Amino acid sequence: MHEVDLLVIGGGINGAGIARDASGRGLRVLLCEQHDLAAHTSSASSKLIHGGLRYLEQGEFALVRKALSEREIVRRQAPFLVQPLRFVLPWEPHLRPRWMLRLGLWLYDHLGQRSPSFPAATAVDLQADPIGALLLPHLHHGFSYADAQVDDARLVLLNALDAAGRGARILTGTRCLQVQRHGTHWQAQLQTAAEPPFTVHARAVLNAAGPWAGSLLQQMRGDSGAPALRLVQGSHIVLRRPWPAHSACLLQQPDGRVVFLLPFASDHLLVGTTDTDYRGDPSRCTVLPEEIDYLCTAASRYLRDPVTPSQVVWQFAGVRPLLADPDARAARLSRDYRLQLQDDGAPALHVLGGKLTTYRVLAEQALELLRGALAQMGPAWTAHGPALPGSDWGDAADATAQLQQRAPWLPAGLAHRWAHAYGSRSAELLEDARDLPALGEDFGAGLHAREVAFLREHEWARTADDVLWRRSKLGLRLDAAQAARLQTWMQDR
Repeated sequence: MHEVDLLVIGGGINGAGIARDASGRGLRVLLCEQHDLAAHTSSASSKLIHGGLRYLEQGEFALVRKALSEREIVRRQAPFLVQPLRFVLPWEPHLRPRWMLRLGLWLYDHLGQRSPSFPAATAVDLQADPIGALLLPHLHHGFSYADAQVDDARLVLLNALDAAGRGARILTGTRCLQVQRHGTHWQAQLQTAAEPPFTVHARAVLNAAGPWAGSLLQQMRGDSGAPALRLVQGSHIVLRRPWPAHSACLLQQPDGRVVFLLPFASDHLLVGTTDTDYRGDPSRCTVLPEEIDYLCTAASRYLRDPVTPSQVVWQFAGVRPLLADPDARAARLSRDYRLQLQDDGAPALHVLGGKLTTYRVLAEQALELLRGALAQMGPAWTAHGPALPGSDWGDAADATAQLQQRAPWLPAGLAHRWAHAYGSRSAELLEDARDLPALGEDFGAGLHAREVAFLREHEWARTADDVLWRRSKLGLRLDAAQAARLQTWMQDR
């Protein structure tokens, strides 16, 4: 029998953030995730830490203010992982008028505190700007503003790592078969793939199951009321084409939506996203052909070099759990969250909705709602507390310099990738290695056996997909034979 203060169901960004916050307050925490950490929605985002400029048009001023405030905090918490990014917004006179864009950007600058990392918006002469050389020649005017980019799956992992370092148990590949209230506690049946079910007694349960949170809420309440969530599929495509490393584009579309062009995986371009109502198993979400066509057309409206489906080298889709609103278009559904407390003796808190940027404040507010049942917990700490693991060397540029100083024999590309992924934890990867052969077999693209072993031992990686698509994006660089060799190596060990 396992006894904990808090059982967290779901290993996405909200679940991992809550586990970190709760364990840092002295609670006994167990997090269970049926698949891999960040296996679904939290690895299928647009990879942005941002206020959400387009949400201003929908009147979501409180959400934008909250997200802009969190943008600063998340940047401080993981400076090597969160990269400031300059966004260029080309102006098309037949879409939104220039005064509207100026007003929106002025509000964006003033709703949240700014730092040197996020300078104020300015007008841009696209004929003189480097981004302009990539855009159609008739585009002369635009605006620039600042936000940030992040590896979403690695942000989840860092929170889980910190939670584990503070005493939380993180169980991946572990399904919650059933959870029932028994007096003043909850009893949950959990099961891994290779072991019989086991029981956990928890004083409180936190439902952070993402797209599954609505159905788990209904199960735990024992009713079949109106759905709390509306599931919306967001799809992205990836092209192998050069793009400025620290710049992005926000492209207005005739249907009122916007599409991002984002630097990705060093020499790739990420194009997204779509908003399509989704029905079915969230784990089986796939990009639709019409979504690929939409994104290609959206990008080609602005790019000198058009995008075609044949250029797509990777595609991914995720299901966003948005607050239910049967009358709204999917693109206009709120990205804010609701915390729904169920307290009939033993409390359960259900996390409904949310976005990557606001995960930390969501976790803080969730735990405060549980304070009545978990009175022994410590105070809120994550806004000004220690940074996430790997942050000791500062931002990615400083981390790269530190790593190259410690291991000048590391190839520049490998040092760059390690610094951006692990920060100061790269020192743990090096251990006593003095040359490249000491890192073991190279499975391709500089992925060595020592790194794979490190990911298995310290980051819960179990399969080649865990390594190639969530712990890294090296799936873009390894061929099928190399990926199969990696999977065999991991199975043999």
